[in-house]
Amino acid sequence: MTTSPLPAASAAYADLLPLLQAQRAACAHDLLPDVRTRRDRLDRLLALSKTHARAIADAIASDFGTRAWQETFIAEFSVFEQRLRHTRAGLSRWMQRQRVPTSLTYGLAHNWLQAQPLGVVGILSPWNYPFDLSLTPTVDALGAGNRVMIKPSDLCPQFSALLAQLVASRFDASELTVVQGDAQRAAAFSALPFDHLLFTGSTTVGRLVAAAAAPNLTPLTLELGGKSPVILDPSCDLRQAAERIAWGKLINAGQTCIAPDYVLAPAAMVGQLQEALAQAMARLYPTLARNPDYTSIISARHWQRLQDLVEDARCQGATVRQINPADEAFDPHQRKMAPHLLSGVHEGMRVMQEEIFGPILPIIACDTVAEAIAYVNAHDRPLALYWFGQHRAHREQVLRQTISGGVTVNDCLLHVGQLHQPFGGIGPSGQGAHHGIHGFRTFSHFKPVFVQSRWNPMFLINPPYGRLLDAAMRWFER
Repeated sequence: MTTSPLPAASAAYADLLPLLQAQRAACAHDLLPDVRTRRDRLDRLLALSKTHARAIADAIASDFGTRAWQETFIAEFSVFEQRLRHTRAGLSRWMQRQRVPTSLTYGLAHNWLQAQPLGVVGILSPWNYPFDLSLTPTVDALGAGNRVMIKPSDLCPQFSALLAQLVASRFDASELTVVQGDAQRAAAFSALPFDHLLFTGSTTVGRLVAAAAAPNLTPLTLELGGKSPVILDPSCDLRQAAERIAWGKLINAGQTCIAPDYVLAPAAMVGQLQEALAQAMARLYPTLARNPDYTSIISARHWQRLQDLVEDARCQGATVRQINPADEAFDPHQRKMAPHLLSGVHEGMRVMQEEIFGPILPIIACDTVAEAIAYVNAHDRPLALYWFGQHRAHREQVLRQTISGGVTVNDCLLHVGQLHQPFGGIGPSGQGAHHGIHGFRTFSHFKPVFVQSRWNPMFLINPPYGRLLDAAMRWFER
């Protein structure tokens, strides 16, 4: 079934539908690609990454204004290539039929699960890590044998144009294609009748994507965001925790879906924590305004939103500490923003209501583990949670009594890089998961197959019913 989108997006929809239909037709000719075909597609993706890494990083830096090549390599290329190699190595094993037990009732019959591609997968990727978040789910989908259409964010036009060009040079459009365009085109993309649609972005837009996909009953994986908390236990190494929180918060200038959004710390530690964070941030970025290592905010609109969050908190009584080690002046046109530490925040402030997605870190006093857990559980389930400490019982209490997409203990962000772990949110922070075998499973249908044996006892339940069946029923009722 194909359901048209709103009239405003109908022209874009009509333009995109033939791309989907061409991929569907290609699927029909090869419903179950063999391992050699899948590895060839992954090899071409890897070659694209290795051959054009610097050009891709330059395009991303152009879209941001400032973003270090090294940061793109660490956060995108290295992670992507590890995942691709892991998937490539695992494919032959993951594709094998999975034998499952058969009840004695069915005699010598047997069962297995057959992994099949879903068909055509749509990927709506965000602007904050445009390469990795476009191509890592593509690895999962191609590895599972699907065809893929990618729609990158309109906030990274230089990257999108280059990716479209590079993909077209190595893939037929019936295998993999990149769609460019604005938000209207993205809306039309999300309304296409894909066999699966993966969206990475904000919870607000995720709801719109889900609504657009619903008329087609398109299965969804939603990688959203939210307010990921850090819980500091009194047993933590405060200096080490501050260094790791500062890194997790300021990589990509805080524009990371799993960045620490706020810190819950014992009241007695708040002052020391602020000082330790300020020192750690200054060590990472001794200068800011002209520092090529420090990333710009993606757009003027997002930069202004972050300024407004700080000002709203200040006006409502928060204490604001700007971390500006070199006492620099900032040019708004360059969209650099100094880190800000906020204390004395409350629920009425916008900074505690919205995902921050920038270099602003509120700190909230919570004196007990139970108080910190209660605070987390009173809000939407986060995409990530971070706990720092050495008290094992407190750690286990937090793990048992909170629900989040993922957890890193005594560091930040690093659970997302684990090759054998799924990545995904829960509730408002997302649904479904991918990466590695978990991505293979997300983009596969595991078809149950039952094979009857020549000799089986099923004739015993055929009519006309008699004494033998009655005896069997009495035996089951015991």
